[in-house]
Amino acid sequence: MATEEPLLTFTDTEGKGKHGGGQKSLVLGEVKKQLHLAGPLVAGYLLLYIIQLMSLMFVGHLGELELAGASVATSFATVTGFSLLGGMATSLETLCGQAFGAEQHHLLGIYKQRAMLLLTLVSIPVAAAWAYTGQILAWFGQDPEIAAAAASYIRGLTPALFVYGPLNCHVRFLQAQNVVLPVMLSSGATAAAHVPVCWLLVRALGMGSAGAALATAVSYLCNLCFLAIYVRLSPRCRTTWTGFSREAFRGVPDFVRLAVPSALMMCIEWWSFELLVLLSGLLPNPKLETAVLSICINTITLAFMVPFGLGGATSTRVSNELGAGRPQAARLAAGVVVFLSVLVAVVVGLVMVLVRNLWGYAYSNDEKVVKYIARMMMLLAVSFLFDSINGVLSDAFARQHNLVHQLERRSTEGKRQSSRLCFSLDDMAT
Repeated sequence: MATEEPLLTFTDTEGKGKHGGGQKSLVLGEVKKQLHLAGPLVAGYLLLYIIQLMSLMFVGHLGELELAGASVATSFATVTGFSLLGGMATSLETLCGQAFGAEQHHLLGIYKQRAMLLLTLVSIPVAAAWAYTGQILAWFGQDPEIAAAAASYIRGLTPALFVYGPLNCHVRFLQAQNVVLPVMLSSGATAAAHVPVCWLLVRALGMGSAGAALATAVSYLCNLCFLAIYVRLSPRCRTTWTGFSREAFRGVPDFVRLAVPSALMMCIEWWSFELLVLLSGLLPNPKLETAVLSICINTITLAFMVPFGLGGATSTRVSNELGAGRPQAARLAAGVVVFLSVLVAVVVGLVMVLVRNLWGYAYSNDEKVVKYIARMMMLLAVSFLFDSINGVLSDAFARQHNLVHQLERRSTEGKRQSSRLCFSLDDMAT
């Protein structure tokens, strides 16, 4: 019977081709692999995030109060729920990537089921906390009108919470297998359909900001259904998805020990941004400050999807290579991403500077909001330069650390088992 944990063995075959022009060809080959993987992945993450962004844009044209309420609600939801679930799901990049590299394909489906189960359980207390959003925000001193508007928006967003976890699990499951084109196509189709869904719920049915939030849940559900059908029917997932298994209920504590640090790694960074939006409600003229700061945070988060996708591709490459027992190739993948992250940061930062005077009109027709955003975009471009490099590198090196931690844990468990076996043999001998 195959063991659940993939065993990492190191080979000596990766030293080939390093003489003469071999090293250059290895670097170019790694760049091509990462770009081939990162391109659709970046597009998929961008399109997935745009769904939530378009909902906010629809709300922004309803009025300043509605935009402020939806902004605070989105930040509150991100801090307390979406960042937690997304961070825990990133542990699949390590587990599934390693298993795929070690050619223990059946483990990918087990890991995915286990993650979906755990993330669904975590969503229950989070949803209970969301039911008291208005009271919580008012207790922290938020403007009463903004707190009430945020409570209305987050009620419509609650169904999206239970879809967001499984959706992320499917994305990471496919990403670990280098199957990223379906993720991009699914996100693209969902983003295209999200506009008429928003119009139907917000304008035609007159549901207002709550309708925009509910549209997010509907689009996430459509995206999840598309990916679930693909996993079930695609020949590329035939060996990695073999149906539901009771093994998914085993090893949950080990998964939690890996998922919690992964979640904290992502949450701390997200919280540092989103808490600014929550605190902006305490400033003079809270409606304007909250709306503008939320737009700025959403803008830099949208831009961050590019290095985030690049980091995800690098994590997959590192996990695959370590799982296959090629640590030098994993080190090369981590080195190549340094150059790519700097290039991405410069290009995206330049784009942010060029569109600074027009970007505000996507969210609001208020000239005060548009001019305020134009001034903030220059600061965002500089901030993005450093945040991009930090995000990519921390993601890649964290995956390596998690794999090393797994190796050390298995080594310790193996020694303990050997020790217990020796004692048992001694007892039998006596």
